[in-house]
Amino acid sequence: QVQLVESGGGLVQAGGSLRLSCAASGSSFRLSTMAWYRQAPGKQRELVAIVTSGGSTNYAESVKGRFTISRDNAEKTVYLQMNSLKPEDTGDYYCNQEVPGWPKKVEYWGQGTQVTVSS
Repeated sequence: QVQLVESGGGLVQAGGSLRLSCAASGSSFRLSTMAWYRQAPGKQRELVAIVTSGGSTNYAESVKGRFTISRDNAEKTVYLQMNSLKPEDTGDYYCNQEVPGWPKKVEYWGQGTQVTVSS
């Protein structure tokens, strides 16, 4: 069973930075696609950034150039470096692990960490 534990959220002023971490358990991390999602109050959860098992990354347009996703397979940890934060980045940030499988992939979610950006 996979467990994901996020950390690093908090309150920061606009223009500041935060680094989120997500520590995973289990043996499938290296094969998994990892992602960060966020959910602002009253809005649907949205994909923020993704990193594949091969290290390819992709970002939501709203965070391109400001956020960087990375992974450390040895530590089974995925990171989200968030710079130049804006009030609209406020929300609960969730780590997601997608494990390839047959007949279908399996997804796991962390409990979330709150990010609040004040103006």
